[in-house]
Amino acid sequence: MTWHVSEQDLRAYAQGELAPPVLWSADAHLTACAHCRAVLAEVSDPVALDAGWERLDAELDAPRPGLLESLLLRLGVADHTARLLAATPVLRGSWLGAVIAVLVMSVVAGNAARTADSPTLFLALAPLLPLAGVALSYGPALDPTYEMAVVSPVHGFRLLMIRTVAVLVAGLGLNGLATLALPAYGLRSLAWLLPALALTATGLALTSRLGPVLAPSLVGGAWIALLLAANEAGPAGGEPLAPFTALGQGVAAAVAGLAGALLFVARDRFDRFQGSAV
Repeated sequence: MTWHVSEQDLRAYAQGELAPPVLWSADAHLTACAHCRAVLAEVSDPVALDAGWERLDAELDAPRPGLLESLLLRLGVADHTARLLAATPVLRGSWLGAVIAVLVMSVVAGNAARTADSPTLFLALAPLLPLAGVALSYGPALDPTYEMAVVSPVHGFRLLMIRTVAVLVAGLGLNGLATLALPAYGLRSLAWLLPALALTATGLALTSRLGPVLAPSLVGGAWIALLLAANEAGPAGGEPLAPFTALGQGVAAAVAGLAGALLFVARDRFDRFQGSAV
């Protein structure tokens, strides 16, 4: 081979400053010329070369953000918060699909039972869905990223609130869309909202003491027992069950407020709960 890349061009090549078309010619030549490759190794800055390999390794090893995480980043959410939200199990397609299926069935049942004054099945199920979503989004038995979240420099209560808000936005949003499919009942179809907030807040307040599985389970069981007791009381003339009356809505609002206050008071217990769980 009678032609070689000049040492000046090789230095520019090593520093990433060589411009086309000389760059293309040097690339092609270096693949076949051992002499120029040896000169390139001599003129290359070892520190810069090592830094380049480190950047390349970091880029290759960095996880690729999914659709949800990319959307959150575009909306201005901090990258670490977006990663925590994207790792929330119940924000994935399987959970959301199950919620949509339950809501569709309850809406169909509500529209079919036109003899009742309120869609009882829908109102009974809708408050349980946000509670179940929050329960499935936090805890060592259910969250595949729980150990990573525990060792991250994030307050346990803050992590819980981040995921709770995300789950509530998704769950309440789907419930709201389902409510629009019950226009015949008017505002009565919104009677699920305050009970949903009350159940979720109560479940969260008890989580620091009873854990993320037992606390929501007890709260959900209490809700079902309350509905069964109200049904046994037998509302006259097709009137709504007691939890969906004006008095029941007031009680739900009071319970939600009290549980929220207790949750704030017990916020530091979530760090101790995390440590004991790990």
